Amino acid sequence: MIPLRDNIPSRRRPAVTYAIIGVNCLIFWLELSSGPRLPEVVKTFGFVPGRFLALLGHGSLALAIIPVFTSMFMHAGWLHLIGNMWTLFIFGNNVEDILGRGPYLLFYLLCGLVSILVFLLFSPGSATPLVGASGAIAGVMGAYFSLFPGARVLTLVPIFIVFTIIELPAYIFLGFWFVLQFFHGFSIVGHTAEGGVAWWAHVGGFLAGVGLVRLFAPGRARNPLRWRS
Repeated sequence: MIPLRDNIPSRRRPAVTYAIIGVNCLIFWLELSSGPRLPEVVKTFGFVPGRFLALLGHGSLALAIIPVFTSMFMHAGWLHLIGNMWTLFIFGNNVEDILGRGPYLLFYLLCGLVSILVFLLFSPGSATPLVGASGAIAGVMGAYFSLFPGARVLTLVPIFIVFTIIELPAYIFLGFWFVLQFFHGFSIVGHTAEGGVAWWAHVGGFLAGVGLVRLFAPGRARNPLRWRS
């Protein structure tokens, strides 16, 4: 399912959301500019669980931590980048409205951090670099799920070979997305992750968003029906 738009207008320009999108696009351009060195760049600045634990074991905290944050702004291809940035564009503006710009940026980074830690928990020995903003964006989706459960999301839905456009309540669209991530993640438990989609990073990011938004906007997150469209 592909979200096309929601029906909650922004009260002000979502400057932080736009800035995050801009930084991700800039970093992706730099990735492409690295040419034949791209695999080395991805391995250096992507999050590699096995390397992270090894560096921590040797006391190299800074070298271990840097890729945790740089990996959140890297992407594996055009579709990866466009899919993530479009989703952030749809849901990020309203969450930024509620949290405020500074707290929203901190919230975004914390969700990304939690998503990476959950990925580490399920794939501690992986030597494959994790890249992408999807864990942090999953946190934004979790916050939207809590804040605007009754919002309407215009959605492109593939039914066999036919695409149709329907309007879904946010709690159905986002709830279905989360369940899908969870079952995909559950299906690979016990297998070493060697590429593909980091399902558990999505699950961790979403749950972090649901939980953290109660700290960043306690009254609104605890009374979601007051903030329905």
